[in-house]
Amino acid sequence: MFVLLAAVCAIRVSAQSGVLPDSAGSWRADGPVTIVRPSDLEAGWSPWPNAQAVLKESGLSRIEERTYRRGADQATLRVFQLSNPTSAYEFYTFQLSPGMSSVDLGDGAAIGETGVRILAGNLVVNADLSAKAKPETLAELVSAVKSKADPTPFPPLRSYLPIHWLVFGSQKYALGPEAFRDAMVSLDQVAHQDLSIELFQDDAEVMLARYQGEKGGGVLLLALYPTPQVAENRLHHLQQAISPAAKAAGANVERKASMLSIVFGAAPMHAQAIRDEVNYETEVMWNEPRTTATDPPLVLVLFKIFLFTSLFLVVATIMGLFFGGVRVLIKHWLPGKVFDRPQDIEVIQLGLSGKKIDPTDMY
Repeated sequence: MFVLLAAVCAIRVSAQSGVLPDSAGSWRADGPVTIVRPSDLEAGWSPWPNAQAVLKESGLSRIEERTYRRGADQATLRVFQLSNPTSAYEFYTFQLSPGMSSVDLGDGAAIGETGVRILAGNLVVNADLSAKAKPETLAELVSAVKSKADPTPFPPLRSYLPIHWLVFGSQKYALGPEAFRDAMVSLDQVAHQDLSIELFQDDAEVMLARYQGEKGGGVLLLALYPTPQVAENRLHHLQQAISPAAKAAGANVERKASMLSIVFGAAPMHAQAIRDEVNYETEVMWNEPRTTATDPPLVLVLFKIFLFTSLFLVVATIMGLFFGGVRVLIKHWLPGKVFDRPQDIEVIQLGLSGKKIDPTDMY
């Protein structure tokens, strides 16, 4: 009986901790939430053969699936619950591919032949819609799911990625070697997969994307490290890890503060043009405040300093005279009654003479 009760409580807690709602706006659930095992994903995930390894690297904790209806429209949502928004962003970009188009849903969304991929905090939502359903109608469902997501900020590295010449869907974020290797394969840079050995030695995070301009393009790699010293150390290791053929083609490592950058498959002129678009600036010193037109004149500031200092001295002098005067008067009117009473005065006697100590001799 106790085991049965514990099982029922566990089921209730599991249901309460789910993220897929029973309804959201005009959408209604067509059935209960289904818990999906990672091993069940392989059959329907032929575009992503390395999904199991990336999910493990991203800290997957739960997968939920549920079908919703809205009139004639139908949507099947599969929610991946990751350890934090940074890990979720890694898995979200893992599913992106060139040819997808952006959708205004969640913290990031893209639609393609494989459905809609939506980022919401530490959750990644995969939505499959019926033929006539529009992705914008998912806004109510996404809002309900996002309300249960982790609001921690996303990695700042994604904001450093240039927008100009970016091939949407090619951006990839990696926290570890599994996502990095898959990103290099998707970006046709298989020859450089082994750079993961050197990249992820010192708590690095990596961002990649393909760029294509009118006269050329390439693949940009950004690696962010905790400190400039660590980045400088990694720079030398990466320079040695890049093959001579890649160096001859213009793939060299450059450092800017704590970030390293490499451009693959681009002429030196195009590589520099892509690097110049990187939105990364650092401040090595604190800018001291400057005077502005609204600040009071210096003469007025000095006048107030002298004025209030003088007032303080006058008040301190008056209070000192008052305290000293009261003490002298009391000693004059009541000698030995309030201040310096003989019985309260202790004197250390050395015993050099037989004369008795008289405390009043000291005054």
